[in-house]
Amino acid sequence: MQGGPMDKDVSDFFDKLAAYLDSEEVAQLDAAYRFGEVAHEGQFRKSGEPYISHPLAVASILADWRMDPQALTAALLHDVVEDTPVTKQELQELFGKAVADLVDGLSKLERIELQSQEEAQAENFRKMLLAMARDIRIILIKIADRLHNMRTLGAMHPDKQKRIARETMDIYAPIANRIGLNAVYQELEDLSFRYLHPNRYQVLAKAVKAARGNRRQLVDKILGAIQQRLQDARLQAQVSGREKHLYSIYKKMQEKHLSFSEVLDIYGFRVIVNDIPSCYLALGALHALYKPIPGKFKDYIAIAKANGYQSLHTTLFGPYGTPIEVQIRSSEMHQTAEDGLASHWMYKSAEGNLNDVQQRTHKWLQRLLDIQSESGDAAEFLEHIKVDLFPDEVYVFTPKGRILALPQGATAIDFAYAVHTDIGTHCVAARVNFELAPLRTRLRSGDRVEIVTDPNAYPNPSWLSFVATGKARSHIRHYLKTMQFGESVRLGERLLQQALQVFSPRHGAVSDHVWEHYLRENGLPDKADLLADIGLGKRLSMVVARGLLMAEGIEPNEASNLSAIPIRGWENMALQFAKCCYPIPGDNIVGFINKGQGLVIHTADCPVIHRSDVDQDKLVDVEWDPVAGRLFEVGVDIIASNDRGVLAQIAAVISEQNSNIVNVHLEEFEERPNFTSIRFLIQVEHRQHLATVLRHLRALPVVERLQRRRNHH
Repeated sequence: MQGGPMDKDVSDFFDKLAAYLDSEEVAQLDAAYRFGEVAHEGQFRKSGEPYISHPLAVASILADWRMDPQALTAALLHDVVEDTPVTKQELQELFGKAVADLVDGLSKLERIELQSQEEAQAENFRKMLLAMARDIRIILIKIADRLHNMRTLGAMHPDKQKRIARETMDIYAPIANRIGLNAVYQELEDLSFRYLHPNRYQVLAKAVKAARGNRRQLVDKILGAIQQRLQDARLQAQVSGREKHLYSIYKKMQEKHLSFSEVLDIYGFRVIVNDIPSCYLALGALHALYKPIPGKFKDYIAIAKANGYQSLHTTLFGPYGTPIEVQIRSSEMHQTAEDGLASHWMYKSAEGNLNDVQQRTHKWLQRLLDIQSESGDAAEFLEHIKVDLFPDEVYVFTPKGRILALPQGATAIDFAYAVHTDIGTHCVAARVNFELAPLRTRLRSGDRVEIVTDPNAYPNPSWLSFVATGKARSHIRHYLKTMQFGESVRLGERLLQQALQVFSPRHGAVSDHVWEHYLRENGLPDKADLLADIGLGKRLSMVVARGLLMAEGIEPNEASNLSAIPIRGWENMALQFAKCCYPIPGDNIVGFINKGQGLVIHTADCPVIHRSDVDQDKLVDVEWDPVAGRLFEVGVDIIASNDRGVLAQIAAVISEQNSNIVNVHLEEFEERPNFTSIRFLIQVEHRQHLATVLRHLRALPVVERLQRRRNHH
């Protein structure tokens, strides 16, 4: 191809191409290489090498994955638009529209990469996702590009090394894992680990090297025993010992608080056979050779991982009690395990049908696009994505037997959203393995899950504290934001109307003309945003009312009476009941506009709102609507004798009076050792309902004293 120090790299690259492309395609790639070499002439990398060595290395990685000529051409030219005078139009004329689009997609990703802020990184990832959705080859080229940059990161400044390594660990390694590039995923993790924690990396690498020598004899012995057993079973198999990659050993040490000497299974063994029946026959033969460790067997052939990975995993008791991890797979599965999506590339095939791995990847991309459309900003989107890239998965069944893959720690709510957004939105309970279970139940592989829905039920803000998938989290947040905005607008309207009545009792509705004038004068986007701000306590209704009346030419009258706002308790997110005094219908109440929280209802005698630092202008006159019609929380303190079954007796009485127990807390009653202090949080309809509950509790012989808790601080 050409003389000079890069001669070997160039000839190796073209040797790889000749192994699977025809001569015409190789000639096209030769032209692309020469074009790139001329375009980058005079440019050098930080390491001092000619710049063309980088695109060549990226294309060479893609050639190992047997990617198509368009992707290889784009890899060779991926920096020319960004770093040289060459235009997209020129590329299109010389190499075709598909190549020009791929290069353009990659160039757009590069433009923002130099910024280190979280927001910029998030925006970069969002752009990458949209580019991937157009053509998945963009991410494969991008990952090959990142892999070569990580391999040559030593020439960079330490600060830049750390930033690039962190981004690689957070985003690129998990994406490589998610699309099944297992070998790349492990190498990216190890390289990131090396630059993020250089000292730990060196110490661990040294320890593994020493252990390798000490354990070589043991590994050879196990390897020989496995090969002999499979031969006896008349199975054709390739057996190899493999060392776990450094970062996975480090993670295990961290998660399980182990020293290196305690991590016994730094070696695993891989058995590659001809077909699926042979996988199970090999498993049986190995279980007869060494006893399997219970609970350590996973069948990823029957239930493949979300990224298409298939294998049988088993852990055995080896010689001297050493645990041995063994993976058993067919050669086709091995190809998928190492190269994932790239190993199934189908751009050369005439039919547009997608294989299983590509279908899974497209589904994953579609899910990310759904999350992207609902996330308010790029940083929030990135948070969802990081959740969604978790590598560990649990596999659960729908009532119809469909298998769903969810991240470790996923709950019944995550399952509900995975089935369908509407099921997640309206879920109220779950049946796990035919038994009713709370929605926060964490699922385990093999669980059969059925969701109970109610058309009148909606997401609860508390769900955000335990859901594990990006999809569930983004849908819940989106719903809460939409609902809170709508409810805040309605509450803001009521508060503004009340304030207008104070200043001008006979005043009707504010005209559109006055609204337009007021919004324009105050630089506000629209009426709904202003009303939502009032409802959320970000603006005072009195100030807005005064401004609107003055815009209308009406002099505000200070002497009018304030009409109270009726409170029903159904106002949800725009209204809260104070946790310091737990007001219930029948109590005298007052509202307080708390910035960002909206209207908070307190009892009129609550010490919190009578503090000297409370702004009295933010107090709002409220009253209970006669048809409140829901249950309200209230605290009850009980001193009871320390007898067996006392809690059950009290709970039974509360339940008989149609009251629910939300929370219960027991502690010793210091004044009298034979008595217990029990603090209940119960739900009642109103004061009369509470009085009935208290009356029945007083009648219990075990109850010494009880009272409603007045101040909960």
